[in-house]
Amino acid sequence: MKRSMIAKMGLMAMMLLVGLTVFVPATLAADEAGTEAAGDDGGMGKGLIAVGAGLAVGLAGLGTGNAQAGVGAGGTGAIAEKPEVFTNVLILFAIPETIVILGFVIGFLLLGNI
Repeated sequence: MKRSMIAKMGLMAMMLLVGLTVFVPATLAADEAGTEAAGDDGGMGKGLIAVGAGLAVGLAGLGTGNAQAGVGAGGTGAIAEKPEVFTNVLILFAIPETIVILGFVIGFLLLGNI
């Protein structure tokens, strides 16, 4: 396997792990505090919602990292040749961040259902 492919797989695993470690403990804490709704068994449904929230954050972060890698590599070359394009490159570098923000919003909306 190529070294870059291994690095991308490692990055994906780390982002998934970060997303799960952020949202799964919140689910467990809610169950221990007894905040589940009346008549709800608090089992598989809440766990799947937490996993979905973790996936939303982890995969959004992975997509953003991939997009920013391409923009950063191309932008560095463009700035080296024409320094006046710095503002445009900076704006293009910031646009993919909205994907992560959307992932966090979806994750917290899912946690509101727990």
